[in-house]
Amino acid sequence: MSGGCDWVLAVADQTISDEHIVGPSSAPDDVLRVEHIAKSFGPTTALRDVNIHLRKSEVLGLLGDNGAGKSTLIKILCGFQKQDSGEMWLKGEPYSPKSVDDGRAHGVDTVFQDLALIDQLSVFHNLFLRRERVRKPIPFLSNAIMRREARKALDTIGINIPSIDVPVARLSGGQRQAIAVARTVSGDADILLLDEPLAAMGAKEGAMILDLIQRVREEGNVSIIMILHNYVHVFAACDRVSLIQDGVIALDKPTAETSIDELTEIVVEEYRRAREAAHIGNGASVAVPITAGADAPQVAAQASQKAAGGGPAAGGGPAAGGGPATGSDATP
Repeated sequence: MSGGCDWVLAVADQTISDEHIVGPSSAPDDVLRVEHIAKSFGPTTALRDVNIHLRKSEVLGLLGDNGAGKSTLIKILCGFQKQDSGEMWLKGEPYSPKSVDDGRAHGVDTVFQDLALIDQLSVFHNLFLRRERVRKPIPFLSNAIMRREARKALDTIGINIPSIDVPVARLSGGQRQAIAVARTVSGDADILLLDEPLAAMGAKEGAMILDLIQRVREEGNVSIIMILHNYVHVFAACDRVSLIQDGVIALDKPTAETSIDELTEIVVEEYRRAREAAHIGNGASVAVPITAGADAPQVAAQASQKAAGGGPAAGGGPAAGGGPATGSDATP
């Protein structure tokens, strides 16, 4: 029994020694810099030592397995949660948002994974949630102005929502996603944080959102961090990619200097190590298929869960432009 335990510990030590952690870095035109961010929820460690930076007018793709800590990082950046340790700088100044509203006041706006919509409110009211247009001096809602600006914002994206007066509960998942994206993109933010903006969209709607991101990038005024699961989207929309594994940044490269094969191999190797550590004590072995392509992370995730004795990995339907997405970040 002792020998088996020693074997498991040796595998764990080897996994740690093989781990690659991207350290702090910066560029002269950085608008956001994050160093040594850590966050835990009770006994669960979501982020251990995260270091990223975002340059002006850059689109940064944030990748990682379910539960790797992507959504937690986004929530810290926007002010929804507070990190346990680490520092952030916004445009060269220390940055520590006290709330989402405070982050928005500093020019950081977010499309959350759950979209942050109120089902009972109309489309145009959701588009102006927490940023309502009001009359002066008596602060009544200016519904006419909000209707007009809402229609303009949706037409700019190209998403077809026939009536902006209906409750969002009556809309499809893709239409709801479009409302959340339009609300953020049509604001005055300098930095946009998009947590899986294409998750519920079909191919047509997803292509429209990617075109919108391309237009925003070309205007040169906004920088974007975008959580994605589909590698086709990564190489179509992003200037640089950062990969989170086990609460740290394991890879940070311009998309022009990496490939689908390299990203796939990193993810599959992580599952190999995790499976070996989990099964070495009882002698079990499970083969993980290596698939180079946009859907490789989901294939590896499914094999990893089967090896652990669980069901299929969480995942949605086919994402726009390629293979199926791997689902949402399970970390709080």
